[in-house]
Amino acid sequence: MRLGLAATSATTVAIVASVFLSAQMDPDRVIPGGGIAVQGWMGKIDASSVRQGRTLNDAKFAQEGNALHVTTGPAATYCNPANTASGDSTVKATFLEPKFMALNSHPHSYGIFIGGNGLGTDQMSLVYCVAYGDGNVLIRGFAPGVFTLLNTSPHSAVHKAPSVGQPVTQEIAWRVKGGRAECSINGTVVAGYDKAQLVGAGKLRSTDGVYGIRFTHNVEAVITGFGMTKG
Repeated sequence: MRLGLAATSATTVAIVASVFLSAQMDPDRVIPGGGIAVQGWMGKIDASSVRQGRTLNDAKFAQEGNALHVTTGPAATYCNPANTASGDSTVKATFLEPKFMALNSHPHSYGIFIGGNGLGTDQMSLVYCVAYGDGNVLIRGFAPGVFTLLNTSPHSAVHKAPSVGQPVTQEIAWRVKGGRAECSINGTVVAGYDKAQLVGAGKLRSTDGVYGIRFTHNVEAVITGFGMTKG
């Protein structure tokens, strides 16, 4: 019996290690026809993608009617510097991943950031809330180093794709009100933070600033309803 348990444990460890190794070795794709094709928008890829020799033109940011269509490639942060929010406000958008995990061996995320300052520079700061098509959520920021507020975790509000290759939709929103910021996914608050938890050394300069879109690598989504409302 003990030998059987040991063998089972060893198999489990091997499977977990294999999945972790696969995730670590998943290189950035190069998306044909890449680059930013929407007037006024800019972007910056992650340092990990730069180390792979990738550039912003290896991901694709395009407009299709009233929708934005993003395909990565390298992990990237996109914004239009004219899109700013201050005081009490809500930034939201709906993300459709048309074919879950079509570009990757494991789920990758997309979502919204707020509090953007120094964007496009090595000193940029922002905080983002992103969803995964397997039902997970992550809240993290740059300042310019990475800080994590909520590690990748399952949440009942986050929609799950029925299977690989099937569509999944997430509505993601950041609401700042009365000195507190809350991220909602599909109408449910998944996490909230007081200003003191968000602003300071190694975190945001302010919850005011540019708002925009955050994508990890090797994922595609169509974005509708992106915008900000006051109050």
